[in-house]
Amino acid sequence: MTQKSEEKYPLLSHIDSPADLRQLSVNQLPEVCADIRRFLIDALSSNPGHFASGMGAVEITVALHYVFNTPYDRIVWDVGHQAYGHKLLTGRRDRFDTNRKFGGLSGFPNPAESEYDTFSAGHASNSISAALGMAIASALKNESPRRNVVAVIGDASISGGLAFEGLNNAANVKNNLLIVLNDNDMSIDRNVGSLNGYLAHLTTSRRYNNLRYKVYRVLRKLHLVNERQKGVIQRFNNSLKTLFSGQQNIFEGLNIRYFGPFDGHDVERLVSVLTDIKDMEGPRILHICTTKGKGFEPAEKDPATWHAPGKFDPETGERVKPAPGPHPPKYQDVFGETITELAKANDKIIGITAAMPSGTSMSIMQKEMPERVFDVGISEGHAVTFAGGLAKEGWQPFCAIYSSFLQRGYDHIIHDVAIQHLPVTFCIDRAGLVGEDGVTHHGCYDLAYLRTIPGMIIASPSNEMMMRNLLFTAQEANHGPFAIRYPRGSGKNVDWRQEMQSMPIGKGRKVCDGNDVAVISIGPICYDVQQAVARAAEKGVSAAHYDMIFLKPIDEQLLKEVAEKGCNIVTVEDASIIGGLGSAVIEWLNDHGYSRKVTRLGIPDNFVAQGTVAELRKLCGFDVDAIEKSIIQVIK
Repeated sequence: MTQKSEEKYPLLSHIDSPADLRQLSVNQLPEVCADIRRFLIDALSSNPGHFASGMGAVEITVALHYVFNTPYDRIVWDVGHQAYGHKLLTGRRDRFDTNRKFGGLSGFPNPAESEYDTFSAGHASNSISAALGMAIASALKNESPRRNVVAVIGDASISGGLAFEGLNNAANVKNNLLIVLNDNDMSIDRNVGSLNGYLAHLTTSRRYNNLRYKVYRVLRKLHLVNERQKGVIQRFNNSLKTLFSGQQNIFEGLNIRYFGPFDGHDVERLVSVLTDIKDMEGPRILHICTTKGKGFEPAEKDPATWHAPGKFDPETGERVKPAPGPHPPKYQDVFGETITELAKANDKIIGITAAMPSGTSMSIMQKEMPERVFDVGISEGHAVTFAGGLAKEGWQPFCAIYSSFLQRGYDHIIHDVAIQHLPVTFCIDRAGLVGEDGVTHHGCYDLAYLRTIPGMIIASPSNEMMMRNLLFTAQEANHGPFAIRYPRGSGKNVDWRQEMQSMPIGKGRKVCDGNDVAVISIGPICYDVQQAVARAAEKGVSAAHYDMIFLKPIDEQLLKEVAEKGCNIVTVEDASIIGGLGSAVIEWLNDHGYSRKVTRLGIPDNFVAQGTVAELRKLCGFDVDAIEKSIIQVIK
């Protein structure tokens, strides 16, 4: 680092690994935490990323790397929003300016990036299960010295079903897993559910925990108790504690030792506690209370906005605003405004989201009619089945979930909605390449994983007005499950609030005619195709362009028209080329006896890292230049 940086971050600038951190005295750790916060404020003000979560987790990050022998000991982060401080301490400080950029650092823990990133973390609730697997793997290998494994999970993530499954398994197999519950009373939006309320009021005496552990050690040393009897004594102790305190601890009810809650911003106390409990046998949970956005007042006051605030002034906290004037809306806002408009006219419409009311703009309807919007927390599978139950009783649920998160509810879509042909509308946000959030968040697979489901209607609008029309169409009761996919970010049209009208299901449209080649697209990539077609025309290539709108049922009359032109075909989709639009076109041609060369453009059969959408489309080979090139080459 430069001399100026060393002056601004005097301790952090000399920490290139956790081994360097462990050379410091405990009373120097608060200064390390202050350095990390200053660094994050400076870095993220100009290179946007996830802000509030990482600021709130600084002390626990420092304490974990100070107490545990990482990377031999494993730290498994849940989600990864909170792991920026972890990256700074593990040799990536001087590359942090590349965070979330093309060819740079991932915005989430990534095992391919560092040995300190022990497990991929982009979706919530997987840390306990993954860490438990690691802990048991270490025991099976009889590793010496003992390898400690720590799962760090937030209060919102622990409400997810997978987290409960992991807790249940941890309570029933021999292991030494430590679970750190980072309780900040927030996910991205305000946390919901009874578990959140429970955590907010849970208290356990540190003196009691210390006494119990000391008594157990004495009894074990005197051979009055063994490991097999420990569970019986623990349950007895828990029963006595519940009787005298009037409180029941859900974790100790599972036979998982509980410690806390502790102040998650007292780094010296955290080091002391972790040192005390790190070598204990059996699963343990350390409950810490933190403030999301800690150390930056605007983020502390409004952590939802400051989850990922974009660029801001590090001194004043003023966020950079877009230039004045009319701007095309984000697709999520078109959804939010339109569903609210429809719900006012149709009292059967119910809104559902999984911990993302602001991220999907379901918050617009929630503000207008809170009794008809349900935020179920980080529980996508439950959201789908819950919607199915509502639909079975005559309601019309619109379930707004990001494409990559809806993957978690796939069985529920089939088993609890599609088999019964229930009218649930899946509003699939962040479909296609999402940009800087990278591999865990790209919505690559929804077209492929939904197309195989019988009775599923799948559509993708090419513009904002069409999106309104599709939502209007989806509210009609004469259909089963209906999926509408749309991308992250803004559209192209300022004048989008046009009167809605019903669209014929399974019908596409011809955008322009041509004789040399036929280009078939779906979704907003239509704009890029039009540019490419216009460029090709300037070079003497006449290309017809068809916007399918519906992937399923697919417009067979339109495909017949394309096939009978006798020309070669290019398909373009912002989705996996395996199983999506291109595959559907090839299958239809084959089934109907047509032999045509089909060039498929879209997301290839590999995982795509982070970068801007433009950079990633170029990388994947379906930006305007690549489409134009394919149009010209396919006629040769």
